[in-house]
Amino acid sequence: MKQVLIAITLFATAAAAHAADVGISVSIGQPGFYGRIDIGNAPQPQLIFASPVVVQAPPVNVVHRPVYLRVPPGHEKKWSKHCHKYQACGYPVYFVRDNWYTNVYAPHYQQNQAHKGKGRNKDRDHDDGNKQRHDRKDGDQGDSQGKKEKHNRNN
Repeated sequence: MKQVLIAITLFATAAAAHAADVGISVSIGQPGFYGRIDIGNAPQPQLIFASPVVVQAPPVNVVHRPVYLRVPPGHEKKWSKHCHKYQACGYPVYFVRDNWYTNVYAPHYQQNQAHKGKGRNKDRDHDDGNKQRHDRKDGDQGDSQGKKEKHNRNN
C-alpha cells in the first residue's frame, strides 16, 4: 500500500512538473513579440526617441551597429533596468513605435516570409523533379539524361 501511495505521489508530481513546462513561443511579426528586429528593406521605422540610447559605453575601439528594438511600454524609460534582457546594454538602441511595428513592419515581415517559403517550395519541387528523372533506368523512354549518363560511363 505504501508503494502505491508513493507511486501515485510521484506520478502526480511528474504531471504537475510537466504542466509547468508549457510555454508560448511568439516570433517576429506577431503582435506579442518584443526584441530585436531587422529593419532590412522595411519602410523607415518610426522611433520613440530620435537619438539612440546607450546604457554602457562599449570597450575602446569597438563600434557597435545600432539595434532596433520593440519593447513593452515603459522599458525604454528605464532602459538601464531592462537592457540585459535584450543583450543590448553596450549597443546604441533605437526603440520603434508599437503602431509602426504592428501596422507597417509586421505585415511587411510576414509578406517577405511568405515569399521566401514559396521560393523554397518551388526549389524543392524542382529538385524532386530532377531526382525522379535521374532515378529512372537508363533504358526508359524519353530519358535523354539517363542515356547521356550511360554513354559517359561506357567511355
